[in-house]
Amino acid sequence: MFQDTPIYNRLIAERGDIPAQVRGEAQRLGQELERVMRPRHRPGSAWPGQDNAGLRPRT
Repeated sequence: MFQDTPIYNRLIAERGDIPAQVRGEAQRLGQELERVMRPRHRPGSAWPGQDNAGLRPRT
């Protein structure tokens, strides 16, 4: 959208491509969150120290 405007090009030259840096960091953080939030137990099993009472199958 703004890539063809002289002011945008000047800002990129002066300050760097901040939107691209932010997108890259957001993508990196998203991947890191996916990695750390990935369940470490078998699907359908209870969390350690819990039984399956009260758990309902997904519909």
